Amino acid sequence: MEHACFPNNGGRKGHLPGQTGARPICSRSRQRIVPSAAAGCAWKIHARAIGGSHRDIVLHRGDAPRSDMPRGDRSPAVHVSIWLAVVVPLLVAPSAVANDSSNRGFPGSQVAPFKLQAVKPQPVTSRDSGAAADRSPDAAADRASEAVEFRQTPSDLFTVVCFLGVECPLARLYAARLNDLADAFAADGVRFIGVDSNRQDSLADIQAYVRDHQLAFPVGKDYQNKVADDFGAQRTPEVFVVDVARTVRYRGRIDDQYEPGIARPTANRQDLRDALEQLVNGRPVQVPQTDPPGCLIGRVKKVAQRPSAGTTSSVTFAKQVSRVLNTHCVECHRAGEIGPFALTDYDEVAGWADTILETVNDGRMPPWHARGGQDTFVNARHMPAEDKQILRDWVAAGVPFGDPEDLPELPQTVAGWQLPRAPDLVLEMRDKPFVVPPTGTVEYQYFVVDPGFVEDQWITGAQIVPGSRSVVHHAICFVRPPDGSQFRGIGWITAYVPGQRSLPLPSGAARRVPAGSKLVFQMHYTPNGREQQDLTKVGILLGKDEEITHEVYTVVAIDQEFEIPPHASDHEVTATVDSLPASGQLFAIVPHMHVRGKSIKVAARNKGRDRLLLDVPRYDFNWQHSYYLAEPVPLSTLEQIKMTATFDNSENNPANPDPTQHVTWGDQTWQEMAIAFLAVSEPRDAAHGRSRQRNHDKTPPQDAAVEAFLAEFLERFDLDQDGNVDRDEPPRSFQRFGFRQFDRDRDGRLTPDEIRAAARKQL
Repeated sequence: MEHACFPNNGGRKGHLPGQTGARPICSRSRQRIVPSAAAGCAWKIHARAIGGSHRDIVLHRGDAPRSDMPRGDRSPAVHVSIWLAVVVPLLVAPSAVANDSSNRGFPGSQVAPFKLQAVKPQPVTSRDSGAAADRSPDAAADRASEAVEFRQTPSDLFTVVCFLGVECPLARLYAARLNDLADAFAADGVRFIGVDSNRQDSLADIQAYVRDHQLAFPVGKDYQNKVADDFGAQRTPEVFVVDVARTVRYRGRIDDQYEPGIARPTANRQDLRDALEQLVNGRPVQVPQTDPPGCLIGRVKKVAQRPSAGTTSSVTFAKQVSRVLNTHCVECHRAGEIGPFALTDYDEVAGWADTILETVNDGRMPPWHARGGQDTFVNARHMPAEDKQILRDWVAAGVPFGDPEDLPELPQTVAGWQLPRAPDLVLEMRDKPFVVPPTGTVEYQYFVVDPGFVEDQWITGAQIVPGSRSVVHHAICFVRPPDGSQFRGIGWITAYVPGQRSLPLPSGAARRVPAGSKLVFQMHYTPNGREQQDLTKVGILLGKDEEITHEVYTVVAIDQEFEIPPHASDHEVTATVDSLPASGQLFAIVPHMHVRGKSIKVAARNKGRDRLLLDVPRYDFNWQHSYYLAEPVPLSTLEQIKMTATFDNSENNPANPDPTQHVTWGDQTWQEMAIAFLAVSEPRDAAHGRSRQRNHDKTPPQDAAVEAFLAEFLERFDLDQDGNVDRDEPPRSFQRFGFRQFDRDRDGRLTPDEIRAAARKQL
């Protein structure tokens, strides 16, 4: 009995729970999975070209024996990566999978022969990413017209079978690379075939994937994951190189550029390319097997007729699992949000069930990296043990749907936003998209927007929404106040970074934006192999003046003068904030480092004793949380706030771009930063600019403190020793966040008098 595929309902994709039938039909294409007319047991995979034509991939099950080759060791999980983490917590590192206990598909074993009848891919042209010049419509059509058939004297010496998934971030990253490899080895008798075995991927989804990534080789839908079972495939993307004798010669990853937690500038190992070069040159494959990272294939499961040991038969998607997901996952895994797929529909969730369970069991989902739960941080992500057990029982029972009457309502959200209500003001960063090139380094981009504020405004909440999440590593929106206005802090409004969610400010608190201010978007782009267009926007909630009791602004603990030695595994960098408001409270902390960041702590000193406020023992560049304190700290009790950041520049850090380098401050990912952004709120009636320097209740004379500040400032930043500091002399972070506040006459140069005035304001 096959599981029938029914049409989407209101944009949702999925099977009608509980429906079965002997002749499965996909209503979207009116196609059936039918037995092959060829001798022996067989099945077909329906494939659709972008142009709309349909062909069948026919796979004939053979009787060839399989070897007893051992599976080999599996490497442990590694960290989660730049773009991959934003979207990726469900990308998993290689591991043994319980439902694959055979030796299927391993080097030396044989797989069933199969034949791909003519499927015309979408004609494409050469791309900037380096596609071969022969990727023309005629060349693509010629390749597509050739049948893929395993026999003793075929024209194709080797076939690369690529298991893909339309929503898997790694399968998306590697699509262009597979295209390039197919072009590079076509003349050597190597043919590529794509297979999608995910139950949650419809024909329409696969067609869109092929179109979006301009795949020049055929891709088919593997109903009931029969092809994946025959090959023993587990993840996407996973590739198999098979020779004319149906023997697997290579199995594993494409290369090592992308892994969970890692996005290297280039690949150190070209595993698939090396294997193909060795094979077409008549040499044995030196490394015939590698472990592919990526998403688990969403297999069809058989619903248990009665519970097995340790499972609960009453656990269903409708009654319990949907509620667990609504509580812990749907915040990000819903349409238009950061999650790479939605977890609101049964068929989608069932297809991702194994991956969900694996990441929950490993503690990677829900993402949270600080010590302490909701008793320490109001926004802590924590899934209780009983909710984890519900997921385990459900998967063990075969992911049953249950009674539709048990389904809960989806959480109420504002479409496209994580704000509590629709924004009062939406501003795009510019009037046309910014074009992000497919490769290379993109310097930080700055876009200035005039919000048209003719009087002071209070911002009670804000959220940045990237136009192209796959290439926006982070974005910051901050205020550029007009000359002469009273303004505190660094001008921070909000930011988009991996893993960070927007929370409303405390009741009665808001950020003040002076009349006439401009808003500045700071954009950090990371190319992903395909040209992208980005038009990022910010949504703003405005408060009423009479309702605002506290002004919120951001101060920073920052060190820009560090140097991390080569191969150092525990290099500490510290910074302090000694000048604090006389009243108010600290309510949130946002730490920031790059890929060498290992751990970070923030502590508060009171009467000579330190109190630990934040401890992130395993800092993850890809999940840069805002940590909202459950109990805000009164600033009147603090003498100092200290940040301690630890960096790992050793070979043991898999995300390390180059452990041989001396590493200093810089904007780009291979450089480093050491910052703790500190969100404070102060009563509006507090005198602006009045801070106090605490040193065991002794305040030095202001003039002496100002002159000491001036001397230190000039020593650090006056590189040409002319007695002034030009704009290009201090680090970029100060150029962005501090220079304008010092430069009163806006001439691009800080004089001693301007530095003294800024020091008096701070002291």
